Amino acid sequence: MELFKPEFGLVFWMFLAFACLYFILAKWAWPFIIKSMDERASLIDKGVAYAQEAKSQLDNAKAEADALVADARKQQADILRDAAKMKTEIIEQAKAEAAVEAKKVTDAAQVSIEQSRKESEHQLRQDVGAYALQIAEQVIRRNMSDDKAQQDLVKKLLNEVESKN
Repeated sequence: MELFKPEFGLVFWMFLAFACLYFILAKWAWPFIIKSMDERASLIDKGVAYAQEAKSQLDNAKAEADALVADARKQQADILRDAAKMKTEIIEQAKAEAAVEAKKVTDAAQVSIEQSRKESEHQLRQDVGAYALQIAEQVIRRNMSDDKAQQDLVKKLLNEVESKN
């Protein structure tokens, strides 16, 4: 049972060794350990603050990115709407220009047709007149082949001239 009841000398030397160890640790080791723990705690606090700041910056960046994406989508919609409007305007303008050009072409064609018709009509009248003169010449030659017919024609023409005067 001596293990459970130590002697006074053993307790004294154990206490003296503990006090020396405590004094040495308190003088040199504990300040260094506490300083290291404080530095570590400060570093951890700085890391937490940096992480929180990074998280808030990330949240801000995400919000800015979302705003930029929304703005870009709005601009895209505006650009697409403007492009569709321009496309419609260009198509309408092209249709109007095509209608004007078609009107010019049809007017030119009508003028050309009218001119061709007038030329054909004039040519037909000339041809008909020439044929009528040829027929009349042949008829008169046959009728005037003898002298009596010529004298009757001259008398008749003179009577007509006298009756008009």
